[in-house]
Amino acid sequence: MDPLLLITNTDAGSTDEEQIEAALAVLRGRADVEVCATGSRGELDGVLHRRGGRRVVVAGGDGSLHAVVAALHRRHELHKAVLGLIPLGTGNDFARGNGIPLGAEDAARLVLEGEIRSLDLIIDDVGEVVVNQVHVGLGAEASRLAHRWKKWVGRVGYPIGAALASVNPPFVRLRVVVDDHVVADFDRPLLQVSVGNGSNVGGGTELTPDADTEDGKLDLLVSYAVGPFARFGYAFGLSRGEHHLRDDVLYLRGSRVSVSGQGFWCSADGELYGPERNRTWRIERAAYSMTLPA
Repeated sequence: MDPLLLITNTDAGSTDEEQIEAALAVLRGRADVEVCATGSRGELDGVLHRRGGRRVVVAGGDGSLHAVVAALHRRHELHKAVLGLIPLGTGNDFARGNGIPLGAEDAARLVLEGEIRSLDLIIDDVGEVVVNQVHVGLGAEASRLAHRWKKWVGRVGYPIGAALASVNPPFVRLRVVVDDHVVADFDRPLLQVSVGNGSNVGGGTELTPDADTEDGKLDLLVSYAVGPFARFGYAFGLSRGEHHLRDDVLYLRGSRVSVSGQGFWCSADGELYGPERNRTWRIERAAYSMTLPA
């Protein structure tokens, strides 16, 4: 087995540390493992600079995986890297959508025994990456509110943010273009625009249920459910996995999605940025490799 570089978060709590130790007990039975904790972009770059040819194992959630993939992409090393994931996040949506076990020991065994497969990556027009999903509208507002609450209540912040956003959601007027075809315009307010490479958000909700990180396509969901009854119906459909079949929802697939409008926020793998006026996301097929179930 190739030597491993296990990257953790310096803010990991005691429960995460227990899970990391459980994973290490499995990994060190078959491989040489160095553990490095990082808490900033500079520390992460320093660790990756010293990684040599070792496989990188991320112990963390979607945000931690996003940070490592983004750093490798900036360093032009992503296409050569083989990654593994020990899911320790709040939602672990990338893991759920790709069949990675949520238990630390089982995830570690997958790192050792799984199949190395090539995965797609979303890249935007300023060179930033999206590993799983990017949201505009409701999803971005939920992330904005969650960031405020996380300072006080930790991981419970995201459910609180999502609940607050659903009570008083932002309605945005945007132009959405898929592969040069306008599919939504400024004449109708939108509740949500989501661009998915993976299927899951919010701890297991299949927002873009047909999304596949290996198929070379983006999945786009646009919701027009802005009225109170429409929002309730959309939420009910979401709980049943039928939201994308509603008459007030567009569900499309393509290779490139552009969104334009006045002052919208984006949430990419939980990372918030904005306000934006224009943003374009494209799929890059087989951008990196990860150990996944066969």
